Amino acid sequence: MPTISELKQMQSLPLEQKIKKTQFRLKEWYEHYDGKVYLSFSGGKDSTVLRDIILNTPGITDIPFVFIDTGLEYPEVRNFAISQQGATVVKPKMNFREVIDKYGYPVVSKIVSKIIKDARSAGEQSNAYKKLYGTYLRKDGTKSLYNYKKWSYLYDAPFKISGTCCDAIKKRTGHTYQKEEDRKPITATMAEESRLRKDAWMRNGCNAFDAGNPISTPMSFWTEQDILLYIKTHNLQIPSVYGDIVETGETYTRFDKTLPELKTTGVNRTGCMFCMFGAHLEKEPNRFQQMQITHPKQWEWCMKPWDEGGLGLKDVLKYINVPWCVNKED
Repeated sequence: MPTISELKQMQSLPLEQKIKKTQFRLKEWYEHYDGKVYLSFSGGKDSTVLRDIILNTPGITDIPFVFIDTGLEYPEVRNFAISQQGATVVKPKMNFREVIDKYGYPVVSKIVSKIIKDARSAGEQSNAYKKLYGTYLRKDGTKSLYNYKKWSYLYDAPFKISGTCCDAIKKRTGHTYQKEEDRKPITATMAEESRLRKDAWMRNGCNAFDAGNPISTPMSFWTEQDILLYIKTHNLQIPSVYGDIVETGETYTRFDKTLPELKTTGVNRTGCMFCMFGAHLEKEPNRFQQMQITHPKQWEWCMKPWDEGGLGLKDVLKYINVPWCVNKED
């Protein structure tokens, strides 16, 4: 089983070595399943980099690039994936508003949302409730990492909370495609993005052949800086919503090389436009403040009260202390 030190070592490799290792993992996956694989292509910068690597890996051909058209993507990303990159389009059975109505809002993070949902449904004696209130202990009596007392006030929030949205909209749609087409997925997720993704890598490595739902994540050991550097050095086209890639003025080290730190002038992450995971960690202007300026129609709809046909995010964001508008007048 891979270790955290191995992950850190791999994350520190030069970009050229990371590309080669990713190509090796891709070929391993491709050959294991006799070419019956596909790329889950979001249209974002990470999956665009992986798409480019696939196209430039000898011996790999005829991999479909599959875009799940959730209705939650930035219009620039959707257009890029479908019109410019020619992705195969599949659609989910539920839209975001239906998912919120049935399961609840995605707030803070997937794991925190899940714990709140489980604590509410299982009650005060459940492990989920104990994790939420910081009383959950390991078998040896020590406190577990899974203590989320900071977010315990959300237990009494006047709205449903759940981390089910991605499963309901994306994962179930992907599983349906996999079953119908008899193909195994490749994704551009990275371990640095969340504890869940780091834990998944430590259980299975890049190619999870033995997982309940086998999946390849051949860029797990990449970092955000690797993605930006690849795009810049390969002059790769990405959706316009990211803006330009520029230097921040800071530096970072890869072995004996000092490299300029990079950032995008537009949004940093795309994903689902209206997802609130991680919004509380963002510096102003956060994703919703940016959306108010760049995509006012979408912003107005997601902030519109639920009973008026919107998503009702305004009150939810205020509840988790995320500034919801640029001028802060409300």
